[in-house]
Amino acid sequence: MHILKIKGTGKIPNFVQIRDQNLSLKAYFRADQVERGLQKNKIEDNSGKLKETIASMPFGKICKFEENE
Repeated sequence: MHILKIKGTGKIPNFVQIRDQNLSLKAYFRADQVERGLQKNKIEDNSGKLKETIASMPFGKICKFEENE
């Protein structure tokens, strides 16, 4: 799974994209609503590592996230 964190400008908020191995869009939600975005897109994060990764990653970078870490 790949995670992209996109910096908004002005009235446009910051967003997070989660994409699968083929870079097809799996989820797209506001960066300040990570938990709600994961629930709405039915992405499980029992360990909290996905939320932690999203919070700590810089804007404008692609991060590869292994679900079984």
